[in-house]
Amino acid sequence: MPLFLGIDIGTQGVRVICCDQTGNVVAGGSHAFEPQVNVAGLPPGWSEQYPEIWWKLVIETLADTLIGIKAAGYTLNDLCAISVDSTSGTVLPVDTNGNPLHPALMYNDSRASQEAALCNKAGQDLCNALGFRFASSFALPKILWLLRNKPHIMAKAHKVIHAADFIIGKLTDNFTISDYSNALKTGYDLINLKWPDFISNKLAIDTALLPDIIRPGDLIGAVSHGCSADTGLPEGCPVVAGLTDGSAGFLAAGASRVGEWNSTVGTTLVIRGVSEHLVADPLGRLYCHLSPDGHWLPGGAGNVGGECLAKIFPGADYEALDRTALELSPTGISVYPLVRKGERFPFVDSSANGFVAAENLPNDILYTAYLEGVAFVERWCYELVESLGAPVGNVIYTTGGGAKSQEWMQIRADVMQRELVKPQVTESAMGAAIVAASRTYFTDCSEALTQMVKMDIRVSPRSGMNEAYEKAYASFRIECNLRGLGE
Repeated sequence: MPLFLGIDIGTQGVRVICCDQTGNVVAGGSHAFEPQVNVAGLPPGWSEQYPEIWWKLVIETLADTLIGIKAAGYTLNDLCAISVDSTSGTVLPVDTNGNPLHPALMYNDSRASQEAALCNKAGQDLCNALGFRFASSFALPKILWLLRNKPHIMAKAHKVIHAADFIIGKLTDNFTISDYSNALKTGYDLINLKWPDFISNKLAIDTALLPDIIRPGDLIGAVSHGCSADTGLPEGCPVVAGLTDGSAGFLAAGASRVGEWNSTVGTTLVIRGVSEHLVADPLGRLYCHLSPDGHWLPGGAGNVGGECLAKIFPGADYEALDRTALELSPTGISVYPLVRKGERFPFVDSSANGFVAAENLPNDILYTAYLEGVAFVERWCYELVESLGAPVGNVIYTTGGGAKSQEWMQIRADVMQRELVKPQVTESAMGAAIVAASRTYFTDCSEALTQMVKMDIRVSPRSGMNEAYEKAYASFRIECNLRGLGE
């Protein structure tokens, strides 16, 4: 029976999933990064990791997975394809042998704010066409920062690649190819499928430094002899182009048809959907990826999510609080559950702060109000994308830590008046495995999704709750407006 391997290089560690063509997970493993993966002593806002440690953890996680494959009654020759996902916007320069010349500048590194402004000015036509703005977290400003501040490093660079590209290079010995999911934040033109001229003409970045771009799921190479010796993977196993972790998580959710959307409620809230046309936002609150099958995938990421529960209710018995939440909802208390400064989506405001429009609340009521607050922001996000012309259907697929609470799913369904559906396997590594199968076993990614993604829980809006939540949501928006949020 054919098996497909997905490798996820996250911020906190490595996750590997091996599944068959029906989506049944037969083996897997995960290893968390030790603190030494992070470069110490950096200025505030900087974030770097050592990519060699990524690879070390990949080898260890693959070892666990290959043992599991054999224990499940399969042989390693059943492995048909491998793919990799990782953090969006992370970059590192490498030499001709793929050796890192500098620690990876991570997706959440914000040092390149001046360079982002230069990229926006130089790439104005591309930004207008694709409907986004370069942020300091994007890859292209980071590359420009390296050129301006580390010229001695960049003089030795053969390529500047993304995190997923580095792992694929370690698998195949080919460090020169990337996919258009990872390349979006490096300024790749998703309309004309090329590196735009402004990168070399206006920013003086030689596009020969950038990888060649193919679509996720296209063949890059095969497991090399050296990689096979290091990992135990069968030499010659096909390795296909990967994608960002957000795109991989979206695929794992199962949304594949126009109008289908996924909400990932993790530390923050990320939404993404399927559209026939590119959705351009002049304010840069959302932007579009391109799916492996050619659909546009508009979406955005805010700063509100499950982080508020960890910070406001540390060490709480969340399951007990969840159980009482349905009895207490709707609370009628407006909360914008932002626990850091600044918001990105559904509005952009670097000075935004959260609020609770009440004082001295019992802990269980305050907790429920925070659950509702995240749901209100989620609804606001979907209203925004509809106002920009993107269709939103009656079903929202949901993943992330927030989807582990059925009670929270119920509140979100009540607030949005839409059915919420959670897939059985939600990890980004599953999305990478789906991409691995998408054109090595199936004809395309849509067919792979149909066959490999299985649903776990469906939650419909409770009857009789619509009027109360309409009133609560309207009050929430008024409170936000009074504080200048989302004007």
